[in-house]
Amino acid sequence: MAIDFVIPDDAKEVRARVRQWVQDECIPAEKRLVAGEGLDTVLSDLRGKARAQGLWLPFIPKEHGGMGLGPLANALVQMELGQSHLGALSMNSQGPDDATMLTLLAHGTDYQKEKFLKPLFNGEKRICYSMTEKAAGADATGMQTRAEKDGKGNYVLNGEKWYSSSANVADIAVVMAKTNPEAPRHQQFSTFIVELPNPGYRIIRNIPTMAIHKDYQEAMGAAHCEIALENLVVPEENLLGGEGQGFAMGQHRLAYGRLRHGMHNVAMAQRALDLATAHVTQRSTFGKGLAERQGVQFMLAECASQLYIARLMLMHIAYKAENGLDIRQENGIAKVFLANMVHKVVDTAIQLHGALGYSTDTPLAAWYTHIRSQRLVDGPDEVHKWITGKNVIRAFEKDGTTAAAAGGDLL
Repeated sequence: MAIDFVIPDDAKEVRARVRQWVQDECIPAEKRLVAGEGLDTVLSDLRGKARAQGLWLPFIPKEHGGMGLGPLANALVQMELGQSHLGALSMNSQGPDDATMLTLLAHGTDYQKEKFLKPLFNGEKRICYSMTEKAAGADATGMQTRAEKDGKGNYVLNGEKWYSSSANVADIAVVMAKTNPEAPRHQQFSTFIVELPNPGYRIIRNIPTMAIHKDYQEAMGAAHCEIALENLVVPEENLLGGEGQGFAMGQHRLAYGRLRHGMHNVAMAQRALDLATAHVTQRSTFGKGLAERQGVQFMLAECASQLYIARLMLMHIAYKAENGLDIRQENGIAKVFLANMVHKVVDTAIQLHGALGYSTDTPLAAWYTHIRSQRLVDGPDEVHKWITGKNVIRAFEKDGTTAAAAGGDLL
């Protein structure tokens, strides 16, 4: 059976609309923030225009107010939105909210959807995800936070959380805690929906990182928080997915989160390559245009190759998701590749800009400090490579060839 690389006309149309939206509205709006205009005003303007154009919640079904895009069309959209840090926010499809909304939609009770999802879908509230702990990063099963029933229809949570992205702007937190230490390892944990602010959920600090931050970026949710959970009371009706299903809820959420990071990485890399190419076509050194130098052309070619591979990876995964096929193996490989790809392309763009790229007069330097986290968040490179390596060995032992673990069976 031949692979069909034809993108449906309706998917092309929505991609074109979103591409125009980002170029005409989101990127220019970045300058308003830099000039000191308030985020609330800028974002309110953008969201009002976006909703008026039907550009809202791309991946959410139409009956819930979204655009109802499938995995393929949504991938095309996200690979445009990531060119601006206002792109996803303008259409209410920003992380970490997006993946958590999808998990609530798939596994929440009717009560939970009515109480928590509706205001999220309307853009009235933000949500964060508190799973990681200092003692449990890549290995989530090492977490120590406990949740115990109080006999009054509640769970009481005690422990700590680390690197909870966007907790500083969240109105709701989804918190993972250990409910049964005697259960099998992946069934010891449960997930709870917590309304914020809450005296039992205390933000100790926004963790300082290497990323270059403006105040408005922290207001967007770019901060990563250290949290103290102290006698946090959560009604039993706020248990998400059932007791012992916390790890499953986390994996459901992370599956889309990893893909979204990758899709936005493609968009950022594309914008970085555009900036670099615009610069070298205007810049001359030693009496010759930079764009005429073969070494510079080789650098641009390598970036183009990386982007081409990245797009093919994502479109293949989107195809499999569209057809209900298992994407776990490909998702892990792509997560590592895409995190490293964007780092290489942005680094090359900085190099081609020279000292200008190292300065903060272009967005490249800030991007560079932010994207370093891509090799750590949602599972570090080494964990994904470890799993991929095991898949390679398993395929060889089963088939006598590693092809099944290396894209040999594309469909």
